[in-house]
Amino acid sequence: MIYVELPDEKNRRLPFYLAMEEFVAREFPAQDYFFIWQVEPTVIFGRNQLVESEVDVAFCRANNIQFYRRKSGGGCVFADRSNLMLSYITPTTNVNFTFNRYMLMVEDALQRLGVDARTSGRNDILIGGKKVSGNAFYHLPGRSIVHGTMLYDTNLDYMLNATTPSATKLQSKGVESVRQHITTLNKHIDLTIEELKTHLRSVLCDGKIVLSTADIEAIEQLEQEYYDDSFVYGNNPAATLVKVERIEGVGEFHVSVDIKENRIRKASLAGDFFIVGDLDSMLLNRLKGVEYTAQAIEEALCDVDTTVVIMNLKKEQLINLII
Repeated sequence: MIYVELPDEKNRRLPFYLAMEEFVAREFPAQDYFFIWQVEPTVIFGRNQLVESEVDVAFCRANNIQFYRRKSGGGCVFADRSNLMLSYITPTTNVNFTFNRYMLMVEDALQRLGVDARTSGRNDILIGGKKVSGNAFYHLPGRSIVHGTMLYDTNLDYMLNATTPSATKLQSKGVESVRQHITTLNKHIDLTIEELKTHLRSVLCDGKIVLSTADIEAIEQLEQEYYDDSFVYGNNPAATLVKVERIEGVGEFHVSVDIKENRIRKASLAGDFFIVGDLDSMLLNRLKGVEYTAQAIEEALCDVDTTVVIMNLKKEQLINLII
């Protein structure tokens, strides 16, 4: 795997690194790439999440904590310079294979330090049943991007107050608070954070490429999209039916359905689930104008495999969410 190295140590905001992933995926030859990055205190929420449900915006603004939306699914996370962010770009497009391969590589790297790290559920790596790494992914044409956190240490007060995970999400993990749910690597290893970065790079990579000035300029152009308010805040749909439900092994769903004369005018799904196909064209657009009954919805989706749109979501589960 090739390590992608920046030509300087400039302190950059989180959207730069998300754009860097895109640039590598779009412009570099078809190989496996990896890089590690750090940011000032920042909340990163998933592509399908509602900002007001996941981020305490007032707290973030009062404490100079930035917040941005990413293009991958999954949940909301907090990052600062005392933890690591990891990015993996690969030409492999099989979702389960790519995700599992990456998770096992990181698990192995931690186990080489004598840590009993274990992959768990959809996207977590645990030590002693507590989360130390959470990960997400998304597709670009011919490429997959996996990125995630590595909690070396962190400001728990900021994490607790800047993010607002739902009670159902925490209960599903068998815990009552964020503090009970996580651990940090500095409690389990003697390495400094810089030594940990060196270890991960040496275990996972066997070559490197240094970005050029032209590469940086191109990345900075891609970066601008992440600052657009319409991307950050999104559009909350008006709806006559709104509900929140969590499906174990799939994620939490915020369901909005606009109904008129017992027909669906528009359906929207938000949450921390993982999208692996085109949600609008493959699912939601098919529901427009459909009678608001389970039978009619099932008929409208008769030829759709929902698991290739939302990871692990069965068709009957989707129908139960909507009805």
